[in-house]
Amino acid sequence: MAHHAADMQTFNQEFVKCLEEMKLKRSQLQSLIQSQEEEKNNLQIEIEKMSHQLTYLNDSLTKKIAIRNEFDRAITETETAFIKILESSEILLNMLKKESVSLDQTLGSNNNDNNKQYR
Repeated sequence: MAHHAADMQTFNQEFVKCLEEMKLKRSQLQSLIQSQEEEKNNLQIEIEKMSHQLTYLNDSLTKKIAIRNEFDRAITETETAFIKILESSEILLNMLKKESVSLDQTLGSNNNDNNKQYR
């Protein structure tokens, strides 16, 4: 019977040792879980911040792109109008030159007639 009591004592000590090891592993695991939950919460906060920043940037970009497109439209219209002015100026200059030549010819012919009269 003493042999059974000694065996029982050994089993009891192993049982307590195994139970303590399991409790220690559980405690270590709980620490890891808490650490990861904290990291997860921090990441969720960062995701929310970044999501708000992304929304702000998207809105800002949309507005800026619309304004840039208005600049592009205004520049294109201005350039087109300027080209039309240049073309009109060229036509006007050509007309002025023709008129000047015509007037010079008329003046020259009139001067010839006057010179013939005074001779």
